[in-house]
Amino acid sequence: MKLTSSVFSHNQSIPDKYGCDGENINPDLRVSEVPEEAESLVLIMDDPDAPIAESFVHWTLWNIDPATKEILENSVPPGAVQGQTNFGTSGYGGPCPPSGEHRYFFRLYALDKKLDLEEGATREEIDKAMEGSVIDSTELIGLYSRD
Repeated sequence: MKLTSSVFSHNQSIPDKYGCDGENINPDLRVSEVPEEAESLVLIMDDPDAPIAESFVHWTLWNIDPATKEILENSVPPGAVQGQTNFGTSGYGGPCPPSGEHRYFFRLYALDKKLDLEEGATREEIDKAMEGSVIDSTELIGLYSRD
């Protein structure tokens, strides 16, 4: 399974447009080589370098159709559900490190089921619901820095 973007490469800088200093919208993401047996996909974006949390959650999406080939800029795939971020809201919250460069992990999971979770579920609830159902996973890491 692969996850790529048309606006940044693995371990390269995420353009300012997608962070809190820009438009704060999600970047285009491309999905490929999803296992045939997948029933749904889950996307989690987090920052493990954040000083105030073990990993600061910026975006969660689940019940993404496994046939999805692209998550368009500033959009959510039809039928996908968004969860709560560490900003205290649902939806995408772009990179916004207090200072210096941080890594932003976009992790994509293929599951053998759909998740029975309400919109606004937390990362912990998503992780628990995914237990034992992950078929495959991949990640795309972007960098973002502020002075």
